Amino acid sequence: MSVNTSSPRPTPDQGPGGHRTVLLRQDGAVRWVVTLVVIASAFLTTRPIGLTGRGLAVLLLLVVCSLALTSRHLPADCPPRITLPLLTGGVLAAAALTGLSSSGSGFLFAYFLAGHIGFRFPARQALALAALTSLLCGAVLYFGLGPGHQQLPWTVGLTTGVPVVTGMLSRSRQRAVEAMVASAESAERAARAEAQAAVLTERGRIARDVHDVLAHSLAGINMQLELADALIETGDLAKVREANAKAHDLVRESLRQAQWTVHALREDALPLVESLAAMAESSGHRDALRVTGTVRDLSARSTQNLLRIAQEALTNATRHAPGGPVTVELAFAEASTTLRVRNGPARRAGQPAAGSGMGLVGMRERVALLGGTLTTGPVTEGPDRGGWLVEAVIPG
Repeated sequence: MSVNTSSPRPTPDQGPGGHRTVLLRQDGAVRWVVTLVVIASAFLTTRPIGLTGRGLAVLLLLVVCSLALTSRHLPADCPPRITLPLLTGGVLAAAALTGLSSSGSGFLFAYFLAGHIGFRFPARQALALAALTSLLCGAVLYFGLGPGHQQLPWTVGLTTGVPVVTGMLSRSRQRAVEAMVASAESAERAARAEAQAAVLTERGRIARDVHDVLAHSLAGINMQLELADALIETGDLAKVREANAKAHDLVRESLRQAQWTVHALREDALPLVESLAAMAESSGHRDALRVTGTVRDLSARSTQNLLRIAQEALTNATRHAPGGPVTVELAFAEASTTLRVRNGPARRAGQPAAGSGMGLVGMRERVALLGGTLTTGPVTEGPDRGGWLVEAVIPG
């Protein structure tokens, strides 16, 4: 009549699987205790027991009933071709034992077997076997088919099939518990997958940050050093010094960008307006920031990505349009925030810098992560005609 479950498989005693293992072990131990108590009680109290005649028949029936009762400990997926004959034989033996034994608790086998039938089989099959149990035990007592248990009323025999309901309820409860455990395990797996995805996303963000800081600067430094190396052979020391000085300038610029990157990686949230103003000033463009709309705090993710887009745009402006004017606009609308970095044409000659072409790709990826849009292209009209525009629009 107690809950029957499959044998526990060894799993770590942590998480939903571990809790299930502990519960299965505890439930299995309790069921074994109940089974052994019923069997021991039957052997100790049922009479007559002997090696001849009626006593031998009672002894054999007790053995058959005991074997049938141990089916409660078979795995839940044990095929019916094994359990059905075993339990059916147990029911017949329990009815015969009720008729042959003159005293004792042997009749309890019928109750426990009926309860396990309700747990083991589908409802229609279980109810049919339970009805058979009740009819057999009731008929044995009503018609006096055996010499034993004359003190038991025949109505007791009819109640032997009632525990099938308890078995059916136990099966339903176990299935509900297994469904909840499976749901918890599924949620745990989903949480682990989400955490792994977050780690991969963070790795991608750090990779973009490293690229934004190093790719352009290292390419420029390498080009200046190669130029200096080529000029040494010509003996033009003035141009060698100029190339060397530009390489030093690029190193200093890279250090500033690295500081911004490390700061962005270490901070949960940066002050967007103040950081943009300081970034523009460190790039040599004092008072370049213009803010419109009602200033509000953005999420740390939005702030960091906007700062990295502005940093990349300012770096490109300094490299490709040296000396040209630069404006940084931050516009807060009701449902969106817009960042514009616009530079005018170059006012002095600059050294062409080789790049990987990934800077624009990185900016597009950042805007896409925020669910926004990025617009880039040359400025075709106005005082900055001939320059370049980067405009990022994000929701929020």
